[in-house]
Amino acid sequence: MKRNDIRSENVADRTAGGFNRRRFLRGLGACVALPAFASSAPTKLLAASSAGKLAATATGAPLRTAFLYFPNGAIPGEWWPKQDGTDFDLSRTLEPLGQFRRQIQVLGELDDRSALPQDDGSGDHARANGTFLTSVRIKKSATDVHAGISIDQVMARDVGHLTRFPSLELTCETSRLSGACDSGYSCAYQYNLSWSSPTTPMTAEANPGQVFERLFGAGPPGERIENLQRRRQEQRSILDFVLDDTRQMQRRLNPRDNDKLDQYLTGVRELEIRIQKAERLGDPKDPKVDSPPAGIPASYGEHLELMFDILTLAFQSDSTRVATLLLAHDGSNRSFSEIGIPEGHHDLSHHFNDKAKIQKVSEIDLWYVTQFARFLQKLDQTRDVDGNSLLHNSMILYGSGNADGNRHTHVNLPLVLAGAGGGTLAPGRYVRHGSKPAANLFLSMADRMGLENLPRFGDSTGRLGNI
Repeated sequence: MKRNDIRSENVADRTAGGFNRRRFLRGLGACVALPAFASSAPTKLLAASSAGKLAATATGAPLRTAFLYFPNGAIPGEWWPKQDGTDFDLSRTLEPLGQFRRQIQVLGELDDRSALPQDDGSGDHARANGTFLTSVRIKKSATDVHAGISIDQVMARDVGHLTRFPSLELTCETSRLSGACDSGYSCAYQYNLSWSSPTTPMTAEANPGQVFERLFGAGPPGERIENLQRRRQEQRSILDFVLDDTRQMQRRLNPRDNDKLDQYLTGVRELEIRIQKAERLGDPKDPKVDSPPAGIPASYGEHLELMFDILTLAFQSDSTRVATLLLAHDGSNRSFSEIGIPEGHHDLSHHFNDKAKIQKVSEIDLWYVTQFARFLQKLDQTRDVDGNSLLHNSMILYGSGNADGNRHTHVNLPLVLAGAGGGTLAPGRYVRHGSKPAANLFLSMADRMGLENLPRFGDSTGRLGNI
């Protein structure tokens, strides 16, 4: 098998971000997408292609959007700040976001009305998940699935051609597309966030190694498998196969961008090592504990960290500008023994005002926000081509389709919007929006991705102002 001799200098791909070349490091079975470098970008980073300002900031840097879902709502009294406006104090659950207080918006009084029970009775977990990004009523059936196109896929249809992958769908669950789950609803609703059509969920990937190989491997499927097996047998990094291109790239970059390249490749290698460690780990010592699928870390926290870090690299290398991550499906009964909570999350969420149970659910809510804060820190520490952080040039929505898990409510959803949207958002506030559909927020986010002509979405009643 001959070495792929395509050099990074020869790879060109027009984008709306003002960068005439998207660069790669290539080798045998490897294709490492790189972040944009100031020394290889035009002096003035303005969109120059016919695509206009699709998914680009005012500086021309890429604008990224991600939707993150946590399960079973939150304890309202521990979630909401007591004071709205810019002088808000973070609640106990949101305390881990303290260092990003000026980079987040706590969004109050936004509703998912399509998840409210009507004549179909129970099934709030399926409706919470299935409508969160579609804002369309789902059909109660285990076999005749019908939802709506999710907002991430609406965005991907317009801006996906700008990147290697139109969108990225990640999960920390085993994806399920069929069978009956919550009260007669199809499992497809409860285990998927992203929908490309009313009948087609976008299957999310839970295995960090598979996502890594998708991002950094190269070649047709059979050849990819062969190259992956070879790397494993020889215990070599994917970066070993792009050394020639790396050296060529280093000679063309200024010192600052060489530091950026080194930091980026170090991040790729560290992520690769952690994934390899997860793949090598055997079954848990306790035979009564179910072993996670091959390649999935035994630690849920480590699994989340890997997926967040993969998403960071995907955004940093402009491999995609649209992503979803399902932290856990609504109704998840995962236990949290790592923080001293052996009971199932869903069971505890029906606390019936038991103070001990409320305290435990609050600790779980806090744990999830802590993982989210770590992701924001990673984005904030990563410089984009225009000198701003990835966090500044992003819109990251973190939330749940259930509000109060005890009562299965879907109004006043717990939502946090992080990032400045490249300067188009006004973070650093807690805003009460007066009982508006969450779909109004999605329309406003779509505008910032360059989809200003989208007339409506789901059950929207207009664009959401004051964000």
